[in-house]
Amino acid sequence: MLETFLTAFTTFFAVIGPIDTAVLLASLTPNMSRSERRAISVKAVAIATIVILLFALVGQPVLRGLGVSLAALQTAGGIILFAIALEMTLAKRPGPAATLSARESEEAEGKAERHAEIAVFPLATPLLAGPGAMTSAIVLAAATKGDLSLIGAVIAAIIAVMAVTLALLLLAQEIHQLIGVTARKVIVRVFGVLLAALAVQSIFNGLAEAHIFR
Repeated sequence: MLETFLTAFTTFFAVIGPIDTAVLLASLTPNMSRSERRAISVKAVAIATIVILLFALVGQPVLRGLGVSLAALQTAGGIILFAIALEMTLAKRPGPAATLSARESEEAEGKAERHAEIAVFPLATPLLAGPGAMTSAIVLAAATKGDLSLIGAVIAAIIAVMAVTLALLLLAQEIHQLIGVTARKVIVRVFGVLLAALAVQSIFNGLAEAHIFR
C-alpha cells in the first residue's frame, strides 16, 4: 500500500509540475492581490482534483466498456508518460506548464483580470489536470486490480499532491522571486528521470499482463 502511494505521489507530482505551475501563476497575475490569487488557486485546484479523481474512479470502467484491456491501458499509458518524461529530461520544454503555448499565454495574459477564466483555463486544465495526469490516474487505478486499499492509496496520493500544489500556488509570488532558473530545471529533470522509470515499468507490466513474454 505504501509502495502504491509513493509511486502514485511521484508520478502525479512529476506530470502536474506544481513548481512550474506556481511560477506561471505568478507571471499571469502580476497585478493581483494575494487574496485574489488565493481565490484563483483554490478554485483551480478544486476543479483539477475533481477531474483527476473522476478519471481514477470511473476511467477504467469506461475503457472496459469500450473493450480496452488492462494490459493495453498500462502499455499505452506507459508510452504516453515516457514521452512526457523524455521531454522533461531533455529539457525540450520547461515542464508540464509548457502545455500552454505562446499564443495561449498571450490570450491568458489578456484576460488576467477575469479570475474565473484563469482558474479554469489554463490553470485547472490543461496545466494541473492535463493529459498526463488523466492518463496516470487511469493507469494507476487500473493497476490496483480492484483492491480497495490500493485504490485508496492512489486517491490519497492524488489529494496529497494537490494539497502540495495548492500550498505552492498560494506562495506563487515568493517562489517566482526566490527560485532560480537553474534550480527549477534541475527539479524538472530529476522528476523526468523518475517518471521515465515509472513509465517503463508500466510498459513492462502491460506486456507481462498480455503474456507477450510467454
